[in-house]
Amino acid sequence: MCGSLPCSPSGSGHGESPFAAGLAEIRAGRRTLLKVGGAGLAFSTAVGGAAEASAAVPAGNRKRAYVLVVDGCSPGEIDGGQTPNLKALRDGGFHFPRASSMPVMETIPNHVMMMTGMRPDRTGVPSNSIYDRGLGEVRTMDRARDIKVDTVIQRLNRNGYKTGTVLSKEYLYGVFGARATHRWEPAPIVPISGHAPDEFTMQAATSMLQEFDPHLMFVNLGDIDRYGHTDFTGSSVQFSRRAALQKTDGLVGDFIELLKSTGRWRHSIVIVLADHSMDWSRSDRVISLQSSMDADPLLAGKVQIAANGGADLLYWTGSAGTKERAIKRMRSIALATPGVLSAPRRTDDWLRLGPNAGDVVVFCQAGWRFSDPDPVADNPIPGNHGHPATRPIPFFISGGHPRVPRRKASSAHARTVDVAPTLASFFGVGKPKKGWDGFARL
Repeated sequence: MCGSLPCSPSGSGHGESPFAAGLAEIRAGRRTLLKVGGAGLAFSTAVGGAAEASAAVPAGNRKRAYVLVVDGCSPGEIDGGQTPNLKALRDGGFHFPRASSMPVMETIPNHVMMMTGMRPDRTGVPSNSIYDRGLGEVRTMDRARDIKVDTVIQRLNRNGYKTGTVLSKEYLYGVFGARATHRWEPAPIVPISGHAPDEFTMQAATSMLQEFDPHLMFVNLGDIDRYGHTDFTGSSVQFSRRAALQKTDGLVGDFIELLKSTGRWRHSIVIVLADHSMDWSRSDRVISLQSSMDADPLLAGKVQIAANGGADLLYWTGSAGTKERAIKRMRSIALATPGVLSAPRRTDDWLRLGPNAGDVVVFCQAGWRFSDPDPVADNPIPGNHGHPATRPIPFFISGGHPRVPRRKASSAHARTVDVAPTLASFFGVGKPKKGWDGFARL
């Protein structure tokens, strides 16, 4: 399955898994391992590199920031009755009702945008899945070297702040690598889904808070997304997803209570958002483009497709001399296919996806999904994202710090790429030489 879920456990037939890479870092002495408590939680801490700072945190600085990503949550679900804690945080803080994910509306690129403040043409990470021209295969973007730019995590490290990542998904653990001062080594991991359930993730966040007290903690909660992918009850019922919403909301509520009871709340900001929302499709609304491309005399055997749930990335692998004609033909075939919404060139200015996204980006209509190359086996799951229907996300800032507006909504179009500039502004650590692509929202 190569779409909204990982292409393969290892991300590539020629690369080691993210967890194997993390273990290698520990064995090489670049990170030290600490096991906490009877639950067997494991954290690793940077030795040199990320641990070294060129500046010291000003004395008396008690600022803390917590970024909680409720993966795959739709903004309307906050009002559905299952999430009273999230609703209270939203209504009592600074809310952005027009907030959105950014193309491609997938987990990895939008988490990378959160922590870099930059679009994929700069980060190098346009989607969950790409066709790697160097390897000649489709793979997941789960390697630390896939991110080509600095992150706000590293910027904070250099300024003497301590950072922590608590990431429930294997590919997020992989792509952020050893950048944080402290990192949860996630477990247990659910087979196929490649994620740790939220109760273990929040237990890790709580332990990291108590053991290390990082200035920035970046947390991914994956259950809402994972249950949404596999909820065959469909968009009208979604029983398991609603149960996941309720459970995750309770865990977030417990974490907020801990911040308050330990006195951290009044010095903190808590940014809550999703990386994308979710859309559901029936089994008769599946798009598969590979066979159509291979049936065309010009394109046959020369088009590779990286499927990303609600988006297909098309790569021309033929001669440069026929590339322009091939792109026009790929777009024509895609646009004539039922269920396709649009098929822009990857180079269109508004996309800003960069060369790793191929030559043509095909988005499906709401209520449809892609499954390539096999129309049945490669993406049987009803819940998907990546297409424009999954752009709307919840995005709000809470916390007790005086910089957080109270009970206020903004008409600004907040985006996932705004998280890093907001954090940098809050901590006063400056901006990249070429600036941010997002905006500070405080």
